[in-house]
Amino acid sequence: MDTLFEIDYDRKKRTGAPEIIYGAGKTKEQIEMIIDDMIRHDQDGIYVSRVDEQKAAYLLKRFPQFEYDRDARVFVWKRSWDLVNDGTICVICAGTSDVPVAKEAVLIARFLGNETDFICDVGVAGIHRLLNKVERINEANVIVVAAGMEGALASVVGGLTDKPVIAVPTSVGYGANFNGLSALLSMLNSCACGVSVVNIDNGFGAGYMAHSINCLAGRR
Repeated sequence: MDTLFEIDYDRKKRTGAPEIIYGAGKTKEQIEMIIDDMIRHDQDGIYVSRVDEQKAAYLLKRFPQFEYDRDARVFVWKRSWDLVNDGTICVICAGTSDVPVAKEAVLIARFLGNETDFICDVGVAGIHRLLNKVERINEANVIVVAAGMEGALASVVGGLTDKPVIAVPTSVGYGANFNGLSALLSMLNSCACGVSVVNIDNGFGAGYMAHSINCLAGRR
């Protein structure tokens, strides 16, 4: 039987970042085989996204050197967590319910060698909480904003900073949120300049893009 995977070991040479394993839709045994193959090829870091707790429990027995973040559903190991970029990526989430998506952005940004600052629970329903953090937010080179409900936080942040803002709509909200669609449309229609948008719940994509932008600030 032919193997079901073929790792792209040249990806880091081409793009600066290694291939990431997407855990959803793969069995725990398939993930195990892929990780084992990457370790045998002497990778200096392995990142698996969207890993549920059952798969993580199985994989931790096989690879105890890895760490698992239950909120972000990330299974990760890295030989060295040294920073490679000079600038900071600030990840902001509107509410505690948005933490899983926001932490996915934090973890991929850290994995790729960036310093991160995580600011939680500063949604527009209590706008003073955000305003108290503006100076801290503006110290970053790139800002990621994760928000559900109506997704207004990204526009507000975009109007308070001259830094690029990457908006992540989350599927958090009541019925008319349509599993993140209302937040997505609000962010796409933002009147604040400098706001770009990734897909619903795509914290990984936002953190990766933030890394790509932060690379422009210079390498260590």
